[in-house]
Amino acid sequence: MSRIAYVNGLYQPYDEASIHVEDRGFQFADGVYEVCEVRDRHLIDETRHMQRLKRSLAELEIEEPMSLQALGCIMRETIRRNRVRDGSVYLQITRGCSRRDFIYPEPAVLPTVVCLARKISRKSNDNRAEQGIAVTTLPDIRWKRPDIKSVSLLPNAMAKQAAKKAGAFEAWLLDEHGYVTEGASSSAWILTHNDILKTRQVDSSILNGITRGVLIDLLKAEGIAFEEQKFSLEEAKQAKEAFLTSASNGVMPIVRIDDTIISGGKPGHLSVRLRKQFYSKAEFCN
Repeated sequence: MSRIAYVNGLYQPYDEASIHVEDRGFQFADGVYEVCEVRDRHLIDETRHMQRLKRSLAELEIEEPMSLQALGCIMRETIRRNRVRDGSVYLQITRGCSRRDFIYPEPAVLPTVVCLARKISRKSNDNRAEQGIAVTTLPDIRWKRPDIKSVSLLPNAMAKQAAKKAGAFEAWLLDEHGYVTEGASSSAWILTHNDILKTRQVDSSILNGITRGVLIDLLKAEGIAFEEQKFSLEEAKQAKEAFLTSASNGVMPIVRIDDTIISGGKPGHLSVRLRKQFYSKAEFCN
């Protein structure tokens, strides 16, 4: 079955779907996006994702193209047409098409809306979690507003490519003081040898991860103490456990940071436990 994409009101086969050459998302990365997990045909944590999308649009002063409920209908229909049971749905909104100029078009043009859905093997993801993953570390060279989930992802792509070359699954990014900000496409967590669970506090230096937020709700419900504060690369390499969180990976145990083995080279007990419990707190949306 050919894959179907939604572009500006039309559901089309991939080889027919297109946007204008002067779309500002193409020329200026002037747009935002969200990726939601699809699990057993349910959208996971749709409400949180849509609220973050709304915030990102507001930060870039892009008009909402339609209601959040209407966007939800588009995501569901794209999932249905692509017959995705387990996977992800990608929603992107750019400022739209106008003559190339750095200044935002006045009056505002119609935003461009694109939606894609694809299947992802839960089994392969679970197998990866059973083994644990490696991360490499790199300087954080992104722009100063990664709290906006914009489509300006070239530094993230470069970091992912560097991780691949290093034989790692993800890259953790370091600020100018040597503290971990987050992963190229994930939130970063460690469990210290004093059993303090840490993740960086939400500010303009990181994206407010949806999976991160759901996990925090789970930690509170389970009475597991945690701290939202910076941790250094050295602290991470000395950690008892480490893991990342993202919509496409859930809670993913880390067993190596650069050349340092974490948790004896096996997924840590807390990481495994939180991965198993995560969906007890996640929102399943029909």
